[in-house]
Amino acid sequence: DLYPFVKDAIMKYRMLGRTGFEVSDIAHGLWGMSGWSGSNDQESLAAVQLAVDLGCNFFDTAWAYGEGKSDGLLGEIMTRNPKKRLYAASKIPPANERWPALPEYKYGDVFPARHVFQYADLIRKQLRVDTIDLLQLHVWDDTWAIEPEFRSTVEKLKGDKTIRFFGLSINRWQPENGIKALRTGLVDTVQVIYNIFDQAPEDELFPICQELKVGVIARVPLDEGSLGGKMTPETTFPKGDWRSGYFGPENLAKTMKRVDKLKEILPAGMTLPEMALRFILSHPAVSTTIAGMRKPEHVQQNIAASDAGPLDKNLLAELKKHRWDRTPQRWSD
Repeated sequence: DLYPFVKDAIMKYRMLGRTGFEVSDIAHGLWGMSGWSGSNDQESLAAVQLAVDLGCNFFDTAWAYGEGKSDGLLGEIMTRNPKKRLYAASKIPPANERWPALPEYKYGDVFPARHVFQYADLIRKQLRVDTIDLLQLHVWDDTWAIEPEFRSTVEKLKGDKTIRFFGLSINRWQPENGIKALRTGLVDTVQVIYNIFDQAPEDELFPICQELKVGVIARVPLDEGSLGGKMTPETTFPKGDWRSGYFGPENLAKTMKRVDKLKEILPAGMTLPEMALRFILSHPAVSTTIAGMRKPEHVQQNIAASDAGPLDKNLLAELKKHRWDRTPQRWSD
């Protein structure tokens, strides 16, 4: 048996808002395959193929993940699986190369039409497709929602069949900074950080997504790794690894204290990452959650979490107490 851990586990599917796409509720995120420490292309491809074999059909990538490298890996997998309907979601990088978007940035300096069309074509070539299933702007500030160029760009992308659907990736810890854009009718999906710690999207964003039938792609389900259960207060990452900044002195110790509190209420027989994923899948607004799965065992464990479904109400109520409202910091982006 190739996959003994998940011999009986079955991937579950949900509608991605109004797109008509029926997507696996566990999505495969390719960011960690583009240069995080420990990433290996052959292992990455094997992990993505295993995810496909076990029912995963939604994949999250971006041009910024290795300057098209992750898009290319996904294109290879899609080419190897021509008979399976696999959905590719990628992202246009900001022209000013600044993360996150700030209100003082002008839309025309961040996503001028020529820049968006150029990168849409680059992404299509890497994915080896004529039409991208879902193309997102990698950063967003809601002051841009009224920009005529924003509307004309999205309408042209769809009209030319460069893309099927359009989405936004919302800045870290700013879930309301996208609601005006949703009201324009141009946005089919939002990608937002949502996990046991980051519960703020439930307040305003999720109800509006449900009202407008906008698909919700929950990202950072394991808080960049802390909810994976293996980190300690002594954990360090190599200098070139993005996590070395995120889990620096200002954040690591505080985070691990909160993780320890979660471990105290972890039900018998359940792992911390399973509880974290199932917490997200317990919210009806969520269409799918992006899990980084570079290794086969990650794939197997996450498919099992999909099969297990939502958490019971008592545990969910307890997890609500672990909400951690944060504001963007210098180290968090």
